Amino acid sequence: MTTFTALTTLDGREPAEALGEALEDLTPEPTGVGVFEIEDGSGRWEVGGYFLEQPDETQLAILAMAFGAAPFAVSEIPETDWVAHVRRDLHPIVAGRFFIYGAHDADKVPADAEPLLIEAAMAFGTGHHGTTQGCLQALDRLATDGFVGRHVADIGCGTAVLAMAAARIWPGVIMASDLDQIAVETAAANVTANDLEGRIECFEAAGFEHPRHAAAAPYDLVFANILKGPLIELAPDMAAHIGAGGYAVLSGILNPQADDTVAAYLENGFEVAARTELGEWTTLVMKRLAA
Repeated sequence: MTTFTALTTLDGREPAEALGEALEDLTPEPTGVGVFEIEDGSGRWEVGGYFLEQPDETQLAILAMAFGAAPFAVSEIPETDWVAHVRRDLHPIVAGRFFIYGAHDADKVPADAEPLLIEAAMAFGTGHHGTTQGCLQALDRLATDGFVGRHVADIGCGTAVLAMAAARIWPGVIMASDLDQIAVETAAANVTANDLEGRIECFEAAGFEHPRHAAAAPYDLVFANILKGPLIELAPDMAAHIGAGGYAVLSGILNPQADDTVAAYLENGFEVAARTELGEWTTLVMKRLAA
């Protein structure tokens, strides 16, 4: 089935979200609407609609003018099995002691690696992105230095690759949460596929807003591989949920955004334990100081 996309950009989160809501009222109505911050430090946001029928370009032009957005770019997308397409292109990834692979590469797992089976799916975090690799490498370095995470959370877990990596090397039950229910379902399926049932709890939550997080805190390690804006907003909650001497492993941060993220965590009682760059992405390991 042929589908259509209509994409535009504009300044500011609030007008972008308002435009996204207005887009949902079009006829034909979109099957989905996305509102995303463009990760280049410009403050621009992208708003997109996905349609099963050709969208009305006159309506789109009126909306763009009303919200001060760039003209919508409408594209026709031919039918494609994207999961199969991505799976063909995925190759195993080595990040420290961790080996991330798809089922089609099961025969390539090294005997001395910690294997993580991650298939292409509708959730972020197959291990191939620089942010995920940076977090896995940070985890490997912490473990190599003798740190043992006994109370661990993965905030915005996506596929739960980080939670599963921690469960491979440490005891205890790990909290894996995401605000997207599809991600939560994908995470739970991956936990089962990796024989880690009972070791990881997957549930829907925005940040730490869930009773399970309150019950499991204080954490000694929290992963948050999301985006600069949400990471900065989470800094006070990170301080409230991580015990003294515990760590926050943060990524989803473009290199020019790292200083702002560090500043937010310094203000909330953390110090920089490690800062690494992998391509255009920075991973931060922030250590919680005593209150």
